Amino acid sequence: MLSDTPGLHHVTGIVGDAGAHADFYGETLGLRLLRRTVNYEDRLQYHLYFGDATGSPGSVFTAFPDPNADPGRTGKPGYEAVAFAVPPGSLDYWRDRLADRGVEAGPLDPDARFGDRGLTLADPSGTRVELVATETAEPDPWTDGPVPAERAIRGLRGVTALPADPYGTASVLETLGFEYAAESGDRVRYRAPGDRATVVDLLDRDAAYLREGPGTLHHAAVRVADREVLLDWHGLFRDRGYDVSRVKDRHFFHSLYVRGPGGLLVELATEAPTPDGPPGPGLADPEATGHATDLYLPPRFEADRELIESQLPAFDGPASEPECPR
Repeated sequence: MLSDTPGLHHVTGIVGDAGAHADFYGETLGLRLLRRTVNYEDRLQYHLYFGDATGSPGSVFTAFPDPNADPGRTGKPGYEAVAFAVPPGSLDYWRDRLADRGVEAGPLDPDARFGDRGLTLADPSGTRVELVATETAEPDPWTDGPVPAERAIRGLRGVTALPADPYGTASVLETLGFEYAAESGDRVRYRAPGDRATVVDLLDRDAAYLREGPGTLHHAAVRVADREVLLDWHGLFRDRGYDVSRVKDRHFFHSLYVRGPGGLLVELATEAPTPDGPPGPGLADPEATGHATDLYLPPRFEADRELIESQLPAFDGPASEPECPR
């Protein structure tokens, strides 16, 4: 039975060097490296998962490192920025932390962002990242890393998108359960009915065409309960003539991909894990006590582990550092 999505499940970007981005997301931003695995469509490319302590859906940012690709270009139809939620009162801490690590960060304009206060910055490939002061129900930040618990990222806040057709994309969001919330200039905000990772902003402005590559966001995924609900969504989108994929087993969850009239790639991903996947309450490796630095492969790839590991670039996990007292 169809039900509205409560919000985002994860956001995925394309980046350059794996080690530099593991340090950025795992050390500078203080997220947990949940999984070091491979792109199931290209097993000789890493797929890195970052998030909160358990990797709960709604906290996760994933990255496809592609160090040999030409730089990407943000544009239509694509995503301009991913936003993380940080506790109110923590922005001074984050401004100092980023400056100490040589990361330039500027303020968001609250007048153009419906009162949001936060920082805008870029990862080593140029992907736009925002830290937005947000009251959130996210209970379980990653606290065994370098960022104090009271300042740590609480999960995703949302994404900003550049659709080719904002009205077409709005119809997809409304079908999924997002509701129109506000409008300011060329920015229109939609919000899902859940308690976290609920914001999608659509920009109605001129922009170049998207060129996928390091520095761009590949897709945003929304949460659905389980595979049965996912199959119902598949039928609805197919009946409406949308470009929709088959249901895929991602081993940590099931998912499908859909492109609506606005051209954006949206994934629907289950909160329930796959029956044959690894156990655990979220996407985190239940066997890891800290960052998950061992390469996880689904059973169908295990016979090729030696070949896969020989072709993937070696890199250390996020560098460790003592907790900053500020």
